[in-house]
Amino acid sequence: MRDVSRRAPACSTCKLRGVCMSVGLEADAMTDLEEIVTPAVRVAKGETLYRSGGRFTGLYAIRLGSFKTVLLADDGQEQVAGYHMPGEILGADGIGAGLHDSEAVALEDSEVCAISFDSLQELAREQQAVQQNLHRILSREIVRERKIMMMLGTMSAEQRLAAFLVDLSERYRVRGYSSSEFVLRMTREEIGSYLGLKLETVSRLLSRFQREGLLQVQGRVVKLLDLTTLRQLVEH
Repeated sequence: MRDVSRRAPACSTCKLRGVCMSVGLEADAMTDLEEIVTPAVRVAKGETLYRSGGRFTGLYAIRLGSFKTVLLADDGQEQVAGYHMPGEILGADGIGAGLHDSEAVALEDSEVCAISFDSLQELAREQQAVQQNLHRILSREIVRERKIMMMLGTMSAEQRLAAFLVDLSERYRVRGYSSSEFVLRMTREEIGSYLGLKLETVSRLLSRFQREGLLQVQGRVVKLLDLTTLRQLVEH
């Protein structure tokens, strides 16, 4: 990793302000937050932002690019635990024990803003809006983990893949990107690991969805043609 610039990025002018740590902050709270955000750091594709077992020092807000979080089993096997895009926060897994439970790996050349957790806690005590945003982030992590548990425990293979695509569509939409056409930054094998499916199952289902007119796939570019039916698959 290396610094992109010596000056900390301005949260107040960031295009991701509406979905990141700074959402809803008044001018004074925004200024205080900007003072504890370190200069943006570039993380090259395939590089690790933090490792499992590493000391927790703070949170990371994704400015550009995307990451996967990975859990490592005792036998060395990897389990993809999450896919993260601009505006989302990485590192919350280390808050409780002071050590990271997973590792975060860049899926493409990416940039993050680092926020010291000690400084963030101090600011949260002074600024209620910052405290609320911190609680929102932690709550979002709990909800995300619960959704994954429900998906793996109750959904069929086709429902899992449909839910994954619908979720990506919505997350891209709220960031101002196309909700119907996007690049799958994770490989099919990584998607399978995340969804608890074999690579062959992911490939077979994508081909089936394409035959049924639900989507088009060209390499890693996916175009969703029938979001309504995909949502119905998830719900039934």
